[in-house]
Amino acid sequence: MFDPRIDRHLIADQGEVVIDEVRKHWAALVSAVLELCGGIVLLLLSGFVPVEAWWLPFTLGTAVAAHAGWRILDRRLDRFVITNMRVFRVHGILSQRIATMPLARILDISVHKPFIGRILGYGHFVFESAAQEQGLREIRFVGAPDQRGITIQRVIQQAGLRGPITGRAAPPAHSEESTDAALSAPAPPPVPPRTVSPAAPPPRPPLPSTPAGWDWLAGAQQREQDHLDRLRGEDGERGADPVDPDRTPTAPIPVIR
Repeated sequence: MFDPRIDRHLIADQGEVVIDEVRKHWAALVSAVLELCGGIVLLLLSGFVPVEAWWLPFTLGTAVAAHAGWRILDRRLDRFVITNMRVFRVHGILSQRIATMPLARILDISVHKPFIGRILGYGHFVFESAAQEQGLREIRFVGAPDQRGITIQRVIQQAGLRGPITGRAAPPAHSEESTDAALSAPAPPPVPPRTVSPAAPPPRPPLPSTPAGWDWLAGAQQREQDHLDRLRGEDGERGADPVDPDRTPTAPIPVIR
């Protein structure tokens, strides 16, 4: 009845194992212990009061001591468990409550360490996830909070690495020996740069064949002279008389006397 029995809440057939079982830090019991001491003091006072009123401090002391014992037992039965698949919290004395959250649903973990907590070595976990209303919003009085936070992050990382990766193979792991061997291996010889020869220009079309030397100029002059001779011969065949200004007929100009 006073043992949470964490093992019976594990999914044994799926290979679930406990990574860490977190109990409340002893600082969470300080107020309950002080309350218990006050109840004991009231019980002791019942022997120093008049007989007619002994029941009053006795009743108060019993009630205070019983309440303090209940608080101490409640703190002792409150467990926060980290497994390789999820995190869950078991708490309660007569009626037990269990709050569970898979690792994949943990979005963020905040660690709050008050001033006294930094001195005594405890802190509070604040989980940001979709399970904020299931009793896992805040886990108070966690001993060694930094180490516990790293443990949760490591478990989440390992769970993510074990997940299936589709479309791409996982990169091979490199050991220190392979790294040292790669560093000690001789460097390959440098590869000379490749020289790219410019592309040859396309062949020029052949020029028309011309006479050697200056014969082509003489031939052109001869053709021009033949053309002029032909023009002069055509004009001579027409028989046009040359123009004579003395033979131009003119009318007599009358002279006025």
